[in-house]
Amino acid sequence: MRTGLIGPFGSQLVRSSKVPSGTVGGDFRLWWSAAGDRSIVRPRMSGLDGVGGSGHSARVRWGVVVARAVVGVALVFGVAAAPVSADEPPIEVEFSWTQEYLTAADGTRLHADVLRPAGLAADARTPVLLTASPYRAHLAYLSVPRPGGGPSTENLPVEWALRAGYTYVIVDLRGFGGSNGCPDYGGPGERSDVVAAVEWAASRPWSTGRVGMVGTSYEGWTGMMALAEKPKGLAAVAAFAPVVDPYSYLYMQGTSWKFGGKPLTEDGVRPADMAGGEHLAIASTPGHWADSDEYKANAVQMTQACADSYLGLTMNHNGSDPGWRERDMVEDLRGNTTPLFLGQGFLDANTRADRVIEAWEARGPGEHRAWFGQWGHSDCREKCGTPHFAAELYAFLDRHVAGADVEVPGPPVTVGQFDGGWRSEDVWPPVDTRRTTVQLRTGTYVDRGLLPGADREIWSISDPVTEPVHLAGRPTASLTLSGPPEATVALELYDIAPDGRATVMSRGIAPVRTETQVRLLWQDARLAVGHRLGVRITDVVDDVWSHTPTNARVTVEAARVELPLLTAARELNLSGGVPTWHARWRGAETVELGQALLDDPAVRVELPA
Repeated sequence: MRTGLIGPFGSQLVRSSKVPSGTVGGDFRLWWSAAGDRSIVRPRMSGLDGVGGSGHSARVRWGVVVARAVVGVALVFGVAAAPVSADEPPIEVEFSWTQEYLTAADGTRLHADVLRPAGLAADARTPVLLTASPYRAHLAYLSVPRPGGGPSTENLPVEWALRAGYTYVIVDLRGFGGSNGCPDYGGPGERSDVVAAVEWAASRPWSTGRVGMVGTSYEGWTGMMALAEKPKGLAAVAAFAPVVDPYSYLYMQGTSWKFGGKPLTEDGVRPADMAGGEHLAIASTPGHWADSDEYKANAVQMTQACADSYLGLTMNHNGSDPGWRERDMVEDLRGNTTPLFLGQGFLDANTRADRVIEAWEARGPGEHRAWFGQWGHSDCREKCGTPHFAAELYAFLDRHVAGADVEVPGPPVTVGQFDGGWRSEDVWPPVDTRRTTVQLRTGTYVDRGLLPGADREIWSISDPVTEPVHLAGRPTASLTLSGPPEATVALELYDIAPDGRATVMSRGIAPVRTETQVRLLWQDARLAVGHRLGVRITDVVDDVWSHTPTNARVTVEAARVELPLLTAARELNLSGGVPTWHARWRGAETVELGQALLDDPAVRVELPA
């Protein structure tokens, strides 16, 4: 029989090493007394005291109803819209848990789960780690049901933090979980929420006044919001695969990215236009049956006006819309000196390696760290083949948040190369790159999408390289085009092996204009001796972007690509294996090019020495 104890502050204390995180005896509501009867125990609740864009209202008139229906089906049948498991790993350390409310500047009440090491007095001060999130409702993590309820800790370093003596705080952003208000998608409301959360956590009697933010994806985005807003008490941020510009997260120069259809497929099947509706479904997750009345009421308070405004922005492809521009944080992050530990996978098919590197380049002086390489939408605690990542992250937090006198192991920047292996850099992108221009072939393609065919593409292929060629940074392309403005032009860079296997290294897309500029995704890739550079001009990559074909011909009158190439050779000087995503990419993003194409002098382009 599992046992439960009442911890400090009247909160629940987990004792069994086999109890799922945030639950007691498998269900935090039910407790066995000494006499063996069951009693319901609820955590203590202490009360502390518009998204831009319009339009699309006809499409979303019943947005709230649909969102609630979608999340209801997901919770009943266990349908998951994200690559997570329904069973959270256990937190195998004793901890106390309380729930509290704090108030943002505009009066929005924000719900917080507070997890503390067991046995601490109410006024025992600890450093604080904080995650501000839209995804951690008690009843579901994203759309994965959590029938046991309690704090959602999936993928967070909560167990390590508790063992190390931190308090861990999880705050629901406005409109999500137990917080009221309208979801804001990275707007001024959410940025205000982050400020309120950090300053509240820093001011508690159980806090040392030093707060570190930790998170991946949206939860990394809120960490970057904190860097931009500079709240009192913020000591450091660890952000992995974060958003810094939500427009470029959803759209690349007006064209919708596609997101994977997990758990059914890794391929891109969900256009970015759907993201707003998916977030509203998450925001409509009901409270757990053991939650407080306020939590339950806040969980279902979404209004039609909130939904219309949210979808009006997230479905807007116009990047110059004021709602999008005020959410672009790249310039707001310029000169940041608060210690930042940033991670970004070059193969991430969710938060792509796009503008986040611009934010990294804009940083100010400070004890910053970064990991860039060949992985997907995650940090590198698992699946990167780098067990030392966790030690580096935890030392970073101990030094900057706990104030411990420890050195952070590893180099300032850890880089995983596309061709395999790991190396160190003082800065990335490296300072010794030079922009090298490659003139590309011209011709005509048809903007028709779907079925592949030679009429959709123009290949440019170099001779096999006689010395390694190392790309490190963001490639860009300039094209002179004639065709309808509703058409698109996409470029892909390939590493072509001697056997004709061509693997995508980077890609980008833009609308057709007379003078078109295409920015490709950042990458670090070395072409080995005997390999070739391939560049494919096409209309769209069908499982990467969502585009309505015009079925029109587009003429490429001139084209060139600029490559950031290293001028000095690099050695692989760090240990590490092959990330799971890298191995998968090598299969899924590779095509076989026939020898006839490789030998065709008509496709040959010169790669300058």
